[in-house]
Amino acid sequence: MYYLVYGILYLFSLLPMFILYGISDFAYFIICHVLGYRKKVVMHNLSIVFPEKSIAEKKRIARKFYRNLTDTFIETIKLISISEKKFRKMASIDLTAAIEMAGKGKSVQFMAGHQFNWELANWLIAAQMPIPFVGVYMKIKNPAINKIFFDLRAKKGTMLVAATEFRNKMHQLLNTQYSIGLAADQNPGTHSAANWLYFFGKPTPFVSGPDKAAIRNGCAVIYVKMVKLKRGQYRFDTLVLAENGAELVEGELTRRYRDKLEEMIRERPDNYLWSHRRWKAPYQNAYVSKWIDNVPAPDMP
Repeated sequence: MYYLVYGILYLFSLLPMFILYGISDFAYFIICHVLGYRKKVVMHNLSIVFPEKSIAEKKRIARKFYRNLTDTFIETIKLISISEKKFRKMASIDLTAAIEMAGKGKSVQFMAGHQFNWELANWLIAAQMPIPFVGVYMKIKNPAINKIFFDLRAKKGTMLVAATEFRNKMHQLLNTQYSIGLAADQNPGTHSAANWLYFFGKPTPFVSGPDKAAIRNGCAVIYVKMVKLKRGQYRFDTLVLAENGAELVEGELTRRYRDKLEEMIRERPDNYLWSHRRWKAPYQNAYVSKWIDNVPAPDMP
């Protein structure tokens, strides 16, 4: 099954980009206007983040999001056969600050949100960082598809570890100088152990691992801002959140990350993954000890 699926995707990836974007346009129409893929989730999320916007404005953001979603999938498939020259024209990143910190002996923790196109950022960072780059990923249920994407994401040297296995393997992976990429806006598996704070005005759990790791290992922490310049062209800006995580108090890094993520989403709302249920976990008073925001926790009935 793997070879069959890979062969089909490889041949598909050989098509010129103008044809692939034509396929993306068709997929966008089906997903957005025919199937309405997770439409209720998308609109609910947009209502939380942009209560001041009209229904028409939120629908306009949603349509652009669906187009970016299908473009991202098509661009990711293109990576199977893309040349290095064409890839370099597609995406760029300035890692000067990260490389300088690595040169001083610091481990570097990259943090980003689910903004498009994160697959390109993975390749750029893995190819340019002078120290090992670790990527934490979510396994895909289909074994053939999972292997294809695993191999694709590891192509530039990323040391991949599944999120479900990271706790058991992190001491082995992170026992020497390292860099690591974390999409830290995923919904934590255990809400009672998460860091809780306001995210767009709503109590929201954030994974606590990045905060604790930065403090424990004294990491330099860098936020990766993903900018879609135009169709098929991206720029990734790097913004230093902390030069030495050991100097932070627990919760401070999560707050800085939250603030930067909110800023990026407001700046380019259509470039965020609105189809995942970021606010599905209800806050409970039992979580008050995990509340890390600078403002008081809500008092729930």
